[in-house]
Amino acid sequence: MTHPAAFYRGDRHFAVGTMPARQPGPGEVAIDVAYVGICGTDLHVFHGNMDARVGKNRVIGHEMSGTVAEVGPDAGDFTPGERVVVRPLHPCGSCPTCKAGHAHICQNLKFLGLDTDGAMQGRWIVPAFTLHRLPEGLSLEVAALVEPLAVAVHDVRRARLKAGETALVIGGGPIGMLIAMVAQAEGATVILSEINQNRLDMAAAMGVEGLNPREVNVAEAVHERTGGAGADVVFEVSGTQPGVDLMTDAVRARGRIVMVAIHANKAQVDLFRFFWREVEMLGARVYEPQDYDRAIAMLAEGLPVGRLITDRYPLAEVQAAFEALKGWMQSMPTGIEGRRQMPRFDLTDDEFRALTDFLLFTGTINTQNWPPNDAG
Repeated sequence: MTHPAAFYRGDRHFAVGTMPARQPGPGEVAIDVAYVGICGTDLHVFHGNMDARVGKNRVIGHEMSGTVAEVGPDAGDFTPGERVVVRPLHPCGSCPTCKAGHAHICQNLKFLGLDTDGAMQGRWIVPAFTLHRLPEGLSLEVAALVEPLAVAVHDVRRARLKAGETALVIGGGPIGMLIAMVAQAEGATVILSEINQNRLDMAAAMGVEGLNPREVNVAEAVHERTGGAGADVVFEVSGTQPGVDLMTDAVRARGRIVMVAIHANKAQVDLFRFFWREVEMLGARVYEPQDYDRAIAMLAEGLPVGRLITDRYPLAEVQAAFEALKGWMQSMPTGIEGRRQMPRFDLTDDEFRALTDFLLFTGTINTQNWPPNDAG
């Protein structure tokens, strides 16, 4: 017996094939996968940025929904037919961080769909402890967004955001937009800083005020709207130096800054502002079980995340799905100072492959620790 699966083969290529079926082992549950989302991490895999981690025979995918197909021994009280989502974190349980109760940021964390095979297959076998049940009435399509929504829930919870406070979200990508939705649902007044007009239009449809930093001084606008105080909470989701500059300019005295974005380069931070205004900064990474439960409840209550779904493809057309997202990325604004983006050199496919081969070759060169210091 086999089931279909999409294998990442490197060089921006997926091959749809089959995987041998197996029975779930002790503590495992087999899931018939219904929907799988393609997120920014998956796109980084597609472009070869994570080959050293995932290899070139990996089934990826972690934003998903499905139904229980089989239950292994000692796997709890799950029954076939139950609708579930997977929280794709497998902590070691024995490191100091796990023992301190923070298993979601385990020092030896395995991420399902990157470090192990993921959900882009017909049947996915996972540890039972990763499963969360779905309520009746919540569609499996929308439930595939539980994972990214749980990220936003965790970010807002880390911020200790309260009803009546003002939150500034810097960066209106999918996670930034979900943070805005969650913050708004918690009763906060939300302002979004974003340069892309489509994202600003989406924010407006949600009742969120959007400000384009190319057109207005966002920090001044935030202070004006808060009677000179500044934002109670700032979420930095852009991953850019201008975003980092804005977060310290826009936050109020004794406000909270939540660092959500991954910054490819070390950012320069105005530490004087932290000292002078007693500002607090918090890191926020992935999610905990309670964040999944809250995300599921918010979807069941009707949080309109479905507008973030851009298209739908069968598994057999996974290559086309990634190519479509590649085209979408190429349509995004470019030339933004400090903003992470895929380079746009208008290369042919052959030129792109040649450049990729060269970069892979340079990555194998033994530099013998040169240069010996930052100055070279």
